[in-house]
Formats: sequence, structure tokens, C-alpha cells
Amino acid sequence: MKPGVQLSLAAAAVALALGAGYWAGNRADRQDPVTGSHVVGAGEAAPAGGTPSSGTGERKVLYYRNPMGLPDTSPVPKKDSMGMNYIPVYADDKPDDSGVVVVSPARVQTLGVKTAVAEMRVVDAVVRAAGRIELNERAIVDVAPRFEGWIERLYVNAVGDPVRRGQPLFTIYSPELQSAGEELRIAERLQRDSASTDTVAADAARRLADATRARLRNWDIAAPASGETPQRQTFHSPTNGVVLEKKAVQGTRFMPGDAVYRIADLSKVWIIADIYERDLARIRVGQLASVTLDAFPDRRFEAKVGYLYPTLNTETRSTQVRLELDNRDGLLRPGMFAHVDLASGVATQRVTVPTSAVIDDGKRQVVLLALDEGRFKPQPVRIGQRGKEYVEVTDGVQAGDRVVVSANFLIDSESQLKAALSNLTDATAAEGGGSSAAAQIYRGEGTFDALDDAAGTVSLTHGDIPALQWPAMTMDFGIASKDLAAGVAPGTKVRFEFIQRAPGEFVVTRIEKSAPAAASEPVAPAPAHGGH
Repeated sequence: MKPGVQLSLAAAAVALALGAGYWAGNRADRQDPVTGSHVVGAGEAAPAGGTPSSGTGERKVLYYRNPMGLPDTSPVPKKDSMGMNYIPVYADDKPDDSGVVVVSPARVQTLGVKTAVAEMRVVDAVVRAAGRIELNERAIVDVAPRFEGWIERLYVNAVGDPVRRGQPLFTIYSPELQSAGEELRIAERLQRDSASTDTVAADAARRLADATRARLRNWDIAAPASGETPQRQTFHSPTNGVVLEKKAVQGTRFMPGDAVYRIADLSKVWIIADIYERDLARIRVGQLASVTLDAFPDRRFEAKVGYLYPTLNTETRSTQVRLELDNRDGLLRPGMFAHVDLASGVATQRVTVPTSAVIDDGKRQVVLLALDEGRFKPQPVRIGQRGKEYVEVTDGVQAGDRVVVSANFLIDSESQLKAALSNLTDATAAEGGGSSAAAQIYRGEGTFDALDDAAGTVSLTHGDIPALQWPAMTMDFGIASKDLAAGVAPGTKVRFEFIQRAPGEFVVTRIEKSAPAAASEPVAPAPAHGGH
């Protein structure tokens, strides 16, 4: 065979091999690095309905996810606001139901993951509440004359002064009191003078005297002795206590019903505490409580539940409870802040975990089980009684199970559970290197439009990005460093790389100018100079 023919056959064989490799590469199944779902190759048409067929039959579509990685799904095919098709997620792409995540030892140490063992113990089932010292409303007394008069002399002159039962408070002068006393004296004399001569007049005088004595009793004034006219009266303290209010000033006129003094007995005080709605079933009248005060942090006072109020505060979802506390030494003052511990529950051992191990999103509770070989599994649990440091687990965890007690803040709700665990896995793969780390880097080509220094974003018009099933479009990316765009003018053709840091957050990590188009075209040979 001639040498020229052999060269032509070899070139044809190479061209066929390259064409077959290109076709196979475009037909090869690819996995979406975000969801792991199948991605149709360039030039490959998806079967009708968006469900590609396989040798064993059609694959079942579970739902369609947002192409930008946002937490948005649809049961039917749709487009997002930029016209991008939602990506199908198939039944066989569904991750393992166990949700086990493998974390490298280096990553565990970086995150500061700590674990503890679920143990059988008695839950410190104490209901804790904040309260305040209040006056015993049953021991408050107002000193209020029932007639008009003037204060002539004060014996207790200041608010806060202690008083004893029967101690003089003030002396008053009252014209009404003098008139009643004179009326009683005249009625009694008329009754005596007419007792033997005029029985009708004597009877009328007796009734008048009785009515006057009744009026004095209603004024809380003792009837004077026969022949006396009470003009002045001294008021005494009706109880032991301290003066809370004093409106009395020497020489002041008072009207019937004016509270001149308010006296409170502080030998017993109340504590009004707020109990959350979830703890109401654990509170009962007569229950003992331990009280600590900020003023006396080293002392504990014993109290007893006296009353559970029948109303609920809809804003705080709490009910007030009243506790009675002895205060014979006078240390407790109304207005003090109090910490109340109400003992409840029975001394029965239960399966418990540290309170920091429970992730509560308001709808359900989850703990992270620490398995062997750096594996962690989210486990839904049911919570019982809550203690100060430990919480009872009634379902989902057994004694001896090891749970994560720190660094589980990465998961804060059920809706973010899978995303957080996925990010944890991606971070582990990035540290370990290899194909998993490379799969996180996406590449594209396009035109550099603009750099927004204030927002820290860059605008690029790029072509198709098959790895994310993105069509050609113009969009804004975050930029890892503004230096990446240094020297790149708007309108420049560029190649770039980017990563996904969070759902919907794509950040450019590399930008380089594309080679000029002329450099990739074959160059015509220069014409020969001179003769042949």
C-alpha cells in the first residue's frame, strides 16, 4: 500500500474514534452535584413528560426542584422567574432514609463536636418561675374617719414608720362629733327629768339618745360617759405593721372617708410568679416551693402555693400563681425580684439526654445519634419532663445511645435538616479532596459585564452550564475577591469558575480572559517570496 493511502486511513480512524468518544460523552449519564439526580447530556432529548426511560422502564418523578438550589419545589414541571426549567428529582435519586452523614475526624475536631451517653436518671423536674414580692392584701388597713374634722396633732409623722396595735396615730377636732355629743347629753337629761312626770316625753328622749349612740358607733366612736360632750378624738393603729401612706398633716381638714393613714402588716408577704402554660398541670395549691432573692443569694426561703389565678395572659402564655412566705424577720420587701423553684414529679429513673442535645424547631424534636466511624444520624424523639440539665426522652432514644451535645446548632429546623447535613457532607468532601471536592466547582464561559464593589457581586453573561442545567443567560454572582476582576474590562470574553456556598448563593472563585478567536483559527501559510 502506498504511504499516502496509509496516512489517509490512519487519519480517518482517529476521526472516527474522536467522534465516537464525543457522542458517548454527550450520551453518558451524569449526576447533578446538588441533588444527585440524572442530568441529560448536551444534545440529548429528554423523554416526554420529563421522565427519562431506562432499560427497566420509566423512572418516577417525585417532584421538581428550583434550578438555583433555593428551597422551592413543584409537583409539576415549571419555570422560575428567569425562565429556567425546574429540575426533576426521581424516586431512585432519593437519599437513604436513614439520613446518616459521614464526617471526617478532622472535620469533627474543627466543628468541636461533643457527645454524651443517654442514661437512666431521675429528672430534676422542677418548675422554675420568676416572681416578685408583693404585699399581703389581706393585711392592709386604711385609717379613714367617717366624719368631717381637722387634724390637731400627729403622733406618727413619716411613711415607713413601724406601728403597733393600739398605738396613737393622731388627734382630731370635729364639730359633727361635738354636735352629736351635745345631742346625746340633752337626750339623756330629758329622759331623767321626765321619767316620773311624762312617760311619753321620757320615751321620746330615750329613743333620741339611742339613735345618737348608734350614730357614734357607726362613726366608730365610743359613746361618751353620761354628761360628757366629745369634741376631740384620738385615733389608734388597728394593727401591727408599717405606714405605707400618710396623707395627714397637722392642721389639715379631712372629709368623711379620706384615708389618712394606710398601714400594712409585713409579717407575711406574697410572691406573684408567672407559670408558663405548659407547666400548669404540674402546679397545685399547697405545693412547697424554694425561693431565692437577688438581695440574699446565699439564702433560701420556704414558701407554699396559696392560689392559682384563673386567667391566662395571652401575650406571655403564662398564668400567675400566688405563694405565701413568712417574713417575721422583715428581710423581704415588696418589689424584690424572686426566683421560684416548684418541686414536682416523682423519683423515678427515666431515659435522659442533656438538654443541649435536643434540637427543637417548634414542631418536632430531633437529636443527632453518634454512630461508629464518624457517622451521625438525625433521630426524631419525643420529649417528656424537662429538668435543669437533663430532659426525659420517652421515645426515639434508648439508654446507652450516644448523642451529639455540641455543634448541633447547624440544624435548627426540620425544613433545614437535610440541607444542613448536606452542607456538612460537602464540607467533609472538600477537606478530603478528590473527585467529590472537584464536583463542587462549576465552570462556564461568557462575557464580563460589570463589577459592583459595594455589593461584592459580578455580572456575567454566560453560556449553557450543563452541570446545573442552566441555559445561557445574564446573572449576578458573588465574588470571592474583588482582585479576581482586576484588569478585566466590561465586554471581555472570559472563562470562570464558581461554587455554591448555600442554596441560591453562587460565588465566582476564578476569572481569566479567554484566548482571542483568531488564535484558535488555522493560520494560512505565508506566501513564498522569490522565484521557484
